Amino acid sequence: MPILSKDEAQTILKKVLSFSTADECDATLNGRTGGNVRSARNTISTAGALDNVSLVVTSYFGKKSGTATCNEFDDATLRRCVQRAEEIAKLAPESPEYMPLLGPQQYTESTKAFAASTAAIDPDYRARQVGASTALCDQRKVTSAGFLEDMAGFVAKRNSKGLEAYQQYTNVEFSVTVRTPDGKGSGYAAADYTDASKFDAARLTRIAAEKASSSVNAKALEPGKYTVILEPNALLSNVDTSLMAVLMGSLDARSADEGRSFLSKKGGGNKKGEKLFDERVTIYSDPMNAEIPDITFAGDGRPQKRVTWIEKGVVKNLYSSRYWAQKAGIPDLPPPGGWIMEGGTQSTADLIKGTAKGILVTRLWYIRPVDPQTLLYTGLTRDGTFYIENGQIKFPIKNFRFNESPVIMLNNLEAIGKPVRLGGNLIPPLKIRDFTFTSLSDAV
Repeated sequence: MPILSKDEAQTILKKVLSFSTADECDATLNGRTGGNVRSARNTISTAGALDNVSLVVTSYFGKKSGTATCNEFDDATLRRCVQRAEEIAKLAPESPEYMPLLGPQQYTESTKAFAASTAAIDPDYRARQVGASTALCDQRKVTSAGFLEDMAGFVAKRNSKGLEAYQQYTNVEFSVTVRTPDGKGSGYAAADYTDASKFDAARLTRIAAEKASSSVNAKALEPGKYTVILEPNALLSNVDTSLMAVLMGSLDARSADEGRSFLSKKGGGNKKGEKLFDERVTIYSDPMNAEIPDITFAGDGRPQKRVTWIEKGVVKNLYSSRYWAQKAGIPDLPPPGGWIMEGGTQSTADLIKGTAKGILVTRLWYIRPVDPQTLLYTGLTRDGTFYIENGQIKFPIKNFRFNESPVIMLNNLEAIGKPVRLGGNLIPPLKIRDFTFTSLSDAV
C-alpha cells in the first residue's frame, strides 16, 4: 500500500473530508517504501526496511486548530481520526497567526522526481552495492563504514477549500568513511540520486579509500588564514550543520525583520536588495531542475516554483510563512526544497592545478554557532586535509579547527567550480582566500 496512485490517495482524502464537521479541514497522506543497509569493518552490520502510509488531519474552528494522525484507512478509523482532530481543536486556544486554508492551486508535476529504477531497489540490490564497496576496501586493505538508504514515496493533499495536490518521488543516498589499518588516515565520499541507475557505491568508495591512503603521516601547519579549496562535502555535509545550509536557512524574512539575522538592519527592516556577496554568487531553487527534481508544492500547499534567492551577490528574495508575508506585505514564498548555486566548468582537480599555495578540505564537521547574527561558525576539518603547492597536492596535513562565516567566505571567492549534486542540492567546489583556521586537531 505505501505508494498510492493519485486516484487512490484522493479517494481516501475525499472520504476524510466528508467526515468533517469543522469550519475548515486539511488532510495529507504521506507514504514511503524503502530500505537501508549499514556496514562497518567491511561487513554488513544491519539492514532495515520501511513501508508506511500515514494520514495527518488538521481541523479548524475559527482560529482554533487541532491535528490527529493515523495509519489505518477503514471508515471507522478515518472517522475517529477526524473526530479526534476536532476534539483537540475545540480545546485549543486561538492562534494569533491563523491563516485561512488555501483554495485550489496550480501545480506543475515534476515527473522526473520519480525514477522506476529507484522504486525497484530490493535487498539483493542493496547487498550487491554495499558488497562491492566492502570488497574494494578488502582489496586495498583499508576499513570502511558505510550507509545506503533508498526510498520511493508520495505525498497527497486535499482540503475543504478545494486544494488538491499529489506527487511521487524517489531517492537513493550513500555515504562511506574509509580508514587505514593504523587509524592515521581517513577519507570520505557521499552522493545521492533520484535515479538509481546513476549510482555506483564502488566508485564513491574508491574516492574515499584513495583519500584515506593519501592522508597518512599528516604534517602540522601553523593555524592562520589560508587559501582553501572546499569540496562540496565541506560546504554541505549530509550529517552535520553545514556552512551553506546555515546560509540558506538564514534567508527567512521574519528572522531578518525581527532583528535575529545577519540580514537584519539596525533600526528595523532587512537587507533584501543589497549586495552582500561576491558578484559571482547566484543561488536559486527550481523543483523542475533535471538534476535535482523536487516536489512542486510546500507542506502548506503553496506552489514551489523557480525562485532566485541571491543574484550576482544581491539578496533578491526571502521566504516566509503565509502569516508573515501578509503582515509584512511581502511576496508569499515558501522555503525552497533543493537549491542550486551556479558555478563554472572547473572540477576540484582543476581548482587544485590553479593554486600556488593552499589547503584542500574534504569535509567539515561538528559545526556550531559562535555568533548567529554574523553567521560566524566554528568546526573541524576531517577525512583528508592536504597542502597544495604549485598546483599539486604535496602532503597531508593535520586537521584544523576553523572560525568562519559563509557571508565572509562568499566575499573572499577566488574561483567557483562545477556544481555537483549533494543532499538534493547542486553545490560547486569553492576556492576561498583568507579562510581562518584557529588551532590544530589531532583527530583524523
